[in-house]
Amino acid sequence: MSVTQAAAYAAPSAKAPLERTTVPRRPVGEHDILIEIKYAGICHSDIHQARDGWGEGIFPMVPGHEIAGVVAETGSAVTRYAVGDRVGVGCFVDSCRTCEYCLRGQEQYCVEGMTGTYNALDRSGEPTYGGYSTHLVVDENYAVRIPDALPLDQAAPLLCAGITLYSPLRHWGAGPGKKVAVVGLGGLGHMGVKIANALGAEVTVLSQSLRKQEDGLRLGATHYRATSDPATFTELAGTFDLIVSTLAVPVDLDRYLGLLKVDGALVNVGAPEEPVSLNLFSVITGRRTLAGSMIGGIAETQEMLDFCAEHGLGAEIEVIAADRINEAFERVLASDVRYRFVIDTSTI
Repeated sequence: MSVTQAAAYAAPSAKAPLERTTVPRRPVGEHDILIEIKYAGICHSDIHQARDGWGEGIFPMVPGHEIAGVVAETGSAVTRYAVGDRVGVGCFVDSCRTCEYCLRGQEQYCVEGMTGTYNALDRSGEPTYGGYSTHLVVDENYAVRIPDALPLDQAAPLLCAGITLYSPLRHWGAGPGKKVAVVGLGGLGHMGVKIANALGAEVTVLSQSLRKQEDGLRLGATHYRATSDPATFTELAGTFDLIVSTLAVPVDLDRYLGLLKVDGALVNVGAPEEPVSLNLFSVITGRRTLAGSMIGGIAETQEMLDFCAEHGLGAEIEVIAADRINEAFERVLASDVRYRFVIDTSTI
């Protein structure tokens, strides 16, 4: 059932509302699979890129890198998947495959640069189009298997939000005996709370207000503190082994670094459009680490999905029809979603 054109929602230009259109999909090559997309999550990254917040984009742009669907066709040399398999695609669809990072399963840090699922040029120079669409063709090596225990709609956000939090939590050793803080209880943060709790860490949510406190405790946090209260930063000074910040706006890094123990780490997974400032004494005095983390490799993404399936960790979602995408963008910016919009792509 080869598809050469797929229905999609695209931003025709920077900051323009998304509208229904069609985009080309390449023929299914020998190592490719054709995915009938069932659900696509809406990530804050989609808004940044559709509005040129992170630099000049490639338009028309079909966002979407939280993709869950079913294999509809396989290439002649495909060995990993069969028609009918439940699969996902995350933030990238290719990489050089030969550099040291690709070879160790960290394709997201490919020396030549990974090929983004959208807003990128593929290895042949053609633009990539993302998951706000009915179909996608991808190399089998850049897809992952979605366990049967995870509903596809709840699994879609795990392909970005899930792995974006799982990777740093694992890398920095979140687990029993560790105190972990998650800054921001949104699409990313709510999965951080769930995963850190499942890993055995003691979890604190640091949020602007206590508005979502009940949710945070239900999702697995032991403590919930408001960052608008100055007492939070004095009473919790030197408390945490690891803080993961999911915020997409600039924050006072020095205040958060002060919450770390000696040798603690503040890891940023949210990416503000504006620069941030730092007093280096904030890291020097406690041998603290200020770090960043970007999604995860294919193998780690599969590990994350299997972990989430084992622990029953689907995303908290609001499923919407495609004609509500623009409304959803505005609601994301207003923090008016608990906690991830997911597009039912049958409505495209």
